[in-house]
Amino acid sequence: MSNDTAWWRQGRDFSQIPHMVTDSPGPESAKLHGRASKIIKGLSSQVKLHPVCFKEGYGVTLTDVDGNTYIDFSSGIYVTTLGHCHPRISEAVARAAHTLMNCHDFTTPVKTELLEKMVEVLPNGLNGVQLYDSGTTAVEAAIRAARAYTGKQEFLGFMMDFHGKSGHSVSVAKMNSTNGAGRAQGFYMLPKPYPYRPLFKRVDGAVDTDAFIDYYEYFLENATTNQVAALIAEPIQGWGGSVIPPDDFYPKLKAFCERHKILLIADEVLTSMGRTGKYLCMEHWGVTPDIVTIGKGFGNGFPVTAMVAKEEIKESFEKISASTSYGGNPMACAAALASIQVIEEERLLENAMRLGEFFARRMAKMKAEHKIIGDVRVKGCLLGIELVKNLETKEPFDEAGKRVYRKAFKKGLAWIPAGHILRLSPPIIMDEEIASKGMDIVDEAIFETERELGY
Repeated sequence: MSNDTAWWRQGRDFSQIPHMVTDSPGPESAKLHGRASKIIKGLSSQVKLHPVCFKEGYGVTLTDVDGNTYIDFSSGIYVTTLGHCHPRISEAVARAAHTLMNCHDFTTPVKTELLEKMVEVLPNGLNGVQLYDSGTTAVEAAIRAARAYTGKQEFLGFMMDFHGKSGHSVSVAKMNSTNGAGRAQGFYMLPKPYPYRPLFKRVDGAVDTDAFIDYYEYFLENATTNQVAALIAEPIQGWGGSVIPPDDFYPKLKAFCERHKILLIADEVLTSMGRTGKYLCMEHWGVTPDIVTIGKGFGNGFPVTAMVAKEEIKESFEKISASTSYGGNPMACAAALASIQVIEEERLLENAMRLGEFFARRMAKMKAEHKIIGDVRVKGCLLGIELVKNLETKEPFDEAGKRVYRKAFKKGLAWIPAGHILRLSPPIIMDEEIASKGMDIVDEAIFETERELGY
């Protein structure tokens, strides 16, 4: 994909992007946010830190109500993976909206095409599909399907993973917002390899993945009732800060699950559909999960998600009342089908991998030049920068994270904070020129923050 042929570049001048005509947030953003915030509550941290009001997006840019145009390194929090308002996808949704908007879970031509295309592009054996409208719903369905298939009731999850905001999806993840509601019975948490902050280390200081597996064996024998239906994992932690485990971890984890007849559920709502350069992130490690959930970039902004299972598991869907009111509606199926077709035709998996190589080089250079960057992490277009007060102690630097986030936003970069960890998820349609501009902004914001804080 060249700069000349990219659909989002045609007829547009990117030499002055980002383009800031007011302070950010500007006066119109302040006015509209003030009106809305009297009514809506429970906003995300990124909105609270920088309450800008967007009015349109196109390709790799977002424009606010004051006329400021930003480079998008957020993708609507990992959602618009193929850029804003891709014409193929927008047209597909519009056609469906003018033809048939909902017929519950009856078969439609576009649903049939989507199902067959999913089986074609996903790893061999993942051929049982149910469609939903949110990641949380897909995860809850996967949990129910695992229980139905195995006849067992317990689940293992990982500390700092995130799987949703309802009962069991919360219980199998870090419980950061349940207000003391408690974890459901039979849900257990395990530590996960975090290369920058290893819990179990080898003599050379690297992560000891064998020690993690040994601990899981011990925990399974002594803390559960040996009725574990499944272990659920984010391949790469999103909310936790783009944490990528060592390459040998998931093959060992899969072997552990197989030894104990535990299903492996990969929650790929965030990491699927090209975000890391593969349809499924687990493909990087040669591991096929028993059940996988996909979403976010699946419909490139339209709410469509899926639970997908292996052949031998899919009949268990019949036991869990798997259908939903909105899942698999014609508009959702049209968006998802068009998204997969765009990934194929524009060779976007390859582009995501090329961008990942660029980001890895650039972020390694930044890490060497900055006194508060403790770690950088890259897999395709899923990135993280961890800020610390001291490179030796690795003490998290939340204040620096907030300052860098706001400064970069004011300079024209829309992105995602996570406390002391800066998360970046640029659209995989981006080219190196725009990617470099975005990283320049991050670089400048970190330098300015270091000067202010006396580094």
